Amino acid sequence: MNSTPPDRFPATSTASPDGPMTGRGQRPVDATGRLPGAGRRALVLGGGGSTGNAWLVGVVAGLFEAGLNVTGPDLTVGTSAGSTAAVQLAGADPVDLLAAALAAPPPHRSGQPAAGPARPSSRPVEDHLARITKIIAAAEDAADLRRLMGAAALELDEASDGSWSARWRTTVAARLPDGRWPRRLVLITAVDAATGEPVVFDRHSGVDLVDAVAASCSSGLPYRIGDHRYLDGGYRANAENADLAAGYGSVLVLSPFGGRSLTPAEWGTHLDRQVDELREGGSRVETICPEPDSEYLFGTNAMNPSLRPAAAGAGHRQGLAAAGRLAEFWN
Repeated sequence: MNSTPPDRFPATSTASPDGPMTGRGQRPVDATGRLPGAGRRALVLGGGGSTGNAWLVGVVAGLFEAGLNVTGPDLTVGTSAGSTAAVQLAGADPVDLLAAALAAPPPHRSGQPAAGPARPSSRPVEDHLARITKIIAAAEDAADLRRLMGAAALELDEASDGSWSARWRTTVAARLPDGRWPRRLVLITAVDAATGEPVVFDRHSGVDLVDAVAASCSSGLPYRIGDHRYLDGGYRANAENADLAAGYGSVLVLSPFGGRSLTPAEWGTHLDRQVDELREGGSRVETICPEPDSEYLFGTNAMNPSLRPAAAGAGHRQGLAAAGRLAEFWN
């Protein structure tokens, strides 16, 4: 599926194949201030790890097979795993992407179950969630949380050998159809680790596509673009960042985490609050979240690649089932 060699661009490159060059030390351009603010249809793809990406692909492929094509909206918002899915769906057939996600996973060690709510590989995610929960408890609001998360990530980065960004870039590049920004409007979210400020990348930000997606998917160590470092877009507001679709007539939100958030409800960053605000602004909004019987595939199991086929299958079934009720809404 990957038609671009992973090493097509240097690890610290900030050149977009279709846009301007961002020189070393120059901050990439945040797209937030020049968003169109209105349009007909928007697709919001939330974060959710490896299994979340597979589920997103499955939902869109199911909708597609049932006669509802949501792959060409006026706006696509991608956060973390959703940023990968946004680029994949803009450059490849959803049915082909589904087939890849349903492919047999790598062999697992004997004695480990193939699926289930408890997996030995979930421990690093549990540790990461415990660290985030501790930082949330110390934060005063969402802006303070971003600053604290950034400071913690930069501290980890200073203690590392500095090779992670290059290795992560190679991994992300191998997941994308090619290294070019889609011509349609795709927004990829991130957070500036040094300032805690939310950032939105698009094809005019001076950042190449692989770097933008790699930054949006960096939940632990920060990802380096030139002299600047960025964190996962899920820290911007929540795992969906549906507020970026304000002004669009029909907004379809796919949320692998089911709209759940570890942050206090009074911070106003939960998905249900964003959905209410979109509707108050005149948008029609529909959401699709995993069914209860597949929730074990996410959360602490979100980074378990052996569960991708199960997650893709669950999403596919939901997409097939939802196509009928969404047809009038989307078309």
